[in-house]
Amino acid sequence: MANKTKLADSLTQKTILCVEDEASIRDMLRFSLEREGYRVEGAENRLEMSESISRQRPDLILMDWMLPDASGPQLVKELRSESYTRDIPIIMLTAKADEQDMIKGLDSGADDYVTKPVSLKSLNARIKALLRRAEAFNPDDSISYDRLNLNLASQTLSIDDMQISLGSTELKLLKFFMQSPERIFSRAQLLDHVWGQNNYLDERTVDVHILRLRKLLKPNAADHLIKTVRGSGYKFSV
Repeated sequence: MANKTKLADSLTQKTILCVEDEASIRDMLRFSLEREGYRVEGAENRLEMSESISRQRPDLILMDWMLPDASGPQLVKELRSESYTRDIPIIMLTAKADEQDMIKGLDSGADDYVTKPVSLKSLNARIKALLRRAEAFNPDDSISYDRLNLNLASQTLSIDDMQISLGSTELKLLKFFMQSPERIFSRAQLLDHVWGQNNYLDERTVDVHILRLRKLLKPNAADHLIKTVRGSGYKFSV
């Protein structure tokens, strides 16, 4: 009992914003997450989401795909474009299970993608994994490799003095690659190291984020550093 109390106390400061227009789903998620010790805020549209974020910046956002005044992917893109919200972990909640929808959701900037009906056990595991990732960065860290300098405090990448803003997943992925150059990693290994062990993600998630990272590097002619090794996975190499 003492251990459970200690775990709940350690999570009470973590705030999760649930952006979901169906009250029954919002209430179910609130009940489940509050039992885990999280503070839960609810919003059913864009306006309520903005007001909630302005009152308190959440530690993680659960974003429904279909909202009455905007789409989830659209809102994720907007959040990623603002310095105040760009590094907040975001999990997309949707009834759309098609591969192209998953790619669209991740490509908008979401860190994870969960289909409805939601498995509360799986969702809780993903939330914990994303929160651990968010806390894993030492703000004093700076990593350099070839023409790249990665600043973890500002979440920016400098290539030949040109600065590029990164989302939290691309930041973690690039950091891992830069710390282990020339080594080949399978998709399963990247999921374990970057997304965390005991994750429930499809290996295609890796491909989507690799594509996003290459797009960020391409304007500075650095996308070639991430190499596809046919039948094996990926490696970071000059």
